[in-house]
Amino acid sequence: MTPDLDERAAAILRANDRGGYTVPTAGLYPYQWNWDSGLAALGFAQFDLDRAWRELETLAEAAWPNGMWPHIVFRADDPDYFPGPSVWDAGGEAAFPSSGVSQPPVAISMARLLYERDPEFGRPRLAALMPKLLAWRDWFRRDRAGHGGAILITHPWESGRDNAPDWDAALANVSAEGVGPYTRRDTAHVDPAMRPTRAEYDRYIALVSWGRAAGWDTGRIAREGPFAVADPATTFILMRADRDLMALAEALGEAEAARRIAADLDRAGDAAAALWSDALGAYVARDERTGRQADCISSAAFLAWYGGMRDPNREGRLMTTLRAVLQAAPRALPSLDPRDPRFDARRYWRGPVWAFINWMVARGLAEAGHHAEAARLRADTRALIEGAGFCEYFDPTDGSGAGGREFSWTAAVWLAWASPAHEEG
Repeated sequence: MTPDLDERAAAILRANDRGGYTVPTAGLYPYQWNWDSGLAALGFAQFDLDRAWRELETLAEAAWPNGMWPHIVFRADDPDYFPGPSVWDAGGEAAFPSSGVSQPPVAISMARLLYERDPEFGRPRLAALMPKLLAWRDWFRRDRAGHGGAILITHPWESGRDNAPDWDAALANVSAEGVGPYTRRDTAHVDPAMRPTRAEYDRYIALVSWGRAAGWDTGRIAREGPFAVADPATTFILMRADRDLMALAEALGEAEAARRIAADLDRAGDAAAALWSDALGAYVARDERTGRQADCISSAAFLAWYGGMRDPNREGRLMTTLRAVLQAAPRALPSLDPRDPRFDARRYWRGPVWAFINWMVARGLAEAGHHAEAARLRADTRALIEGAGFCEYFDPTDGSGAGGREFSWTAAVWLAWASPAHEEG
């Protein structure tokens, strides 16, 4: 079975290739998405390293003058997607129209993985890309730093985890008054029971309207906008990106950049402390406007190991929490603790398993010496894909697939990690 699945995964990436950039899947997501693209590069690297580098390069082409890499790059206006470029009205002086928010900087860490697969081949590609990688990283630290240095999102879409319960309280404070009529396109492709609700979507559109009225001034939006929440996933993924970017800076002899990044990593403990919930024994989101912590345990908490956190005062409790979540889930890792009354096994980020989150969490666990838990995540991910195919996400209770099909990042994770034939790169 494995060779067939390996070939199918590679075929999915090729089929979703739009000439140098990859769509997550046809129809549902017709553009280039930021962290999807980073993970697509990981998949391409298993069989076409040049194409993998090209994925990061096309993503970087849309970087804003302020350094931000947007979460969607609109290379053409597809009427099958809402909200499209005319609704966002963002991008300004960038090379392409785009959304007005970013996404977790997975692509930075993928640059290191690509480089280390073949440093001689990758060095000129990395050197050309490095200024934009550094500028994006600096943008996060400048325009998205919240309490303690934890990283803020200013729209649930900026987290990539759109309808996670982490944002419920903060999103409830966003007024949807004045949002005009619109037609969602996502529910034409996927069962509405698997997608965010209409009430959530109204607020998503209200936040787009607020950002557009603010001229997409990303610093102002973080300071004054109606939604600003410190996100554990973005915070820990940026910590990982900092570690990886520092290693790349050192490889290129960019000593000043490496020192600057190291100084931020020295303060990583403060950011983690701002997100720690002693009551839950986990890292949780924090509303920057009210200071209120989220009251849920999401899979984002367990990215702490991926980010490099090694806090002896918290690691034991976090592991206890992880083991309790794993015990409650027939297939791991659910995006929300199954013991939470809000758990919904098939509704996007309110319960389903995401293969790429499993890969990142397992990578961090293995690096910290927690090999049994890492092996559980890999075995579960393999079984999910073997059983349901290359779905966007999976039901942790019965293993069935949900969301979009023939999905790029699931294919990539299979090739790079979950397949028995391909060890992690």
